[in-house]
Amino acid sequence: MTNHNTLMSDAKGNISLAVRVPVSTQSLFYPGGGRCISIPRRKLVQKREADPTQTRNNSWIEAMRASSPSQTRPGNVSSLPESGEEDEYSSWMAQHPSALSKFEEIAKSLTGKQIVMFLDYDGTLSPIVENPDQAYMTDEMRDAVKGVARYFPTAIVTGRCRDKVRRFVKLPGLYYAGSHGMDIKGPSKQNKHNKNNKGVLFQAANEFLPMIDQVSKSLVEKMNEVAGAIVENNKFCVSVHYRCVDPKAETLKDWGIVAEYVTSILSEYPKLRLTQGRKVIEIRPTIKWDKGKALEFLLESLGFGHSDNELPIYIGDDRTDEDAFKVLREKGQGFGILVSKVPKETSATYSLQEPSEQM
Repeated sequence: MTNHNTLMSDAKGNISLAVRVPVSTQSLFYPGGGRCISIPRRKLVQKREADPTQTRNNSWIEAMRASSPSQTRPGNVSSLPESGEEDEYSSWMAQHPSALSKFEEIAKSLTGKQIVMFLDYDGTLSPIVENPDQAYMTDEMRDAVKGVARYFPTAIVTGRCRDKVRRFVKLPGLYYAGSHGMDIKGPSKQNKHNKNNKGVLFQAANEFLPMIDQVSKSLVEKMNEVAGAIVENNKFCVSVHYRCVDPKAETLKDWGIVAEYVTSILSEYPKLRLTQGRKVIEIRPTIKWDKGKALEFLLESLGFGHSDNELPIYIGDDRTDEDAFKVLREKGQGFGILVSKVPKETSATYSLQEPSEQM
C-alpha cells in the first residue's frame, strides 16, 4: 500500500525503539505565545517529573520553530509588532546588501576572473513548496542556469538525492552534488570547463547506504501516524519534512511526535547524526562532509582553487549552505549570496529576497 504522506512506498520495519530526546535545562517553550520563558531549575525538574513527554516535546518544538522562521520581510514600521525590527532589518541589509543593488560592484570584481558557479536548489532555483516532490523550477530559471553554464562551470549543490534534482533541473552539462555533497557526479571528461580533463564522480558514504535505507523505512512507518509529515529518502541522508504538519497551538503535539519519532530511531544508530533546515529534520552519516567540503572538492577536481584569478560564487538559502559560505569567506576568495526575506545570521556577503531575482 502506498502512503500518500511519503515519497516512497510504505514498508514495515522491525526495530526496537528507545526514546532519547534532548531536554533543555534552561527554558521551556510556551505554545500559546510562541516565546521562551525562564524557569528555575528546581521547577523545571518538577515539571519534567510531572509530564516528561510534554517537556521533551516542547524542547524540540522550540528548536523546530527556531529553524523555520517566517519568510516575510518586515513592512513599514507601523505594521511591525516592535519598531526595532525595521532597524534590525536595515542593519542586516547594510551588512549583507542586495546583490542587485551592488551589481556594478560585483561586475567589477568579476573582470578578468574565472567564475565558478555553485547553486542550491530548493529555495534558490525553485520556490519552497508544501510537497517537496513538486518543487519544480520554472522554464525561465532553467534557461538562466543554462546560460550561465554555457560560459562558466556550474554545479548544483543540494540536500536532495542527486538523481532526483537532476530530473528537476534537466540540464546535462552541469555538476550535481546531492545529499549535501556526499554524492557528486559531473558531465563527461570532454566538458570544456574541466581543466583536469577527468570525469568527476565522488560518493563519500557508501557504507552508510544500508543503514540510511533502514532508517528511512522505519520513519515511513512511524510517520503514517502524523498528518502532513513527509519522509524523503535522499540516498545518503533522510529528510523528514514537517512543513504540512499543523503548527497551531492545539496541534503542537504533532510537531513533538515528529521530533520524538526521529530521535528515538536515531538513538539506535550512533553513526548517524541529526541536523535541521527550513521545516525539515535530516538524518545524516557522522562524517566530516558538508556543502563546504563539496565546494572545495569540486574546485580541486575541476583544476581550480589555486589561483587568485578564480572566483567561486555560491548562492543558497538554507543553514546547510552556510558551510559553503564559510569556506569562501575563510578563503577570502569569491563570495556567497543568501536568498532570504528575513534577517538571519550568515557568512554570505550579499543577499537576494527571491529565487526570481537571479534571472
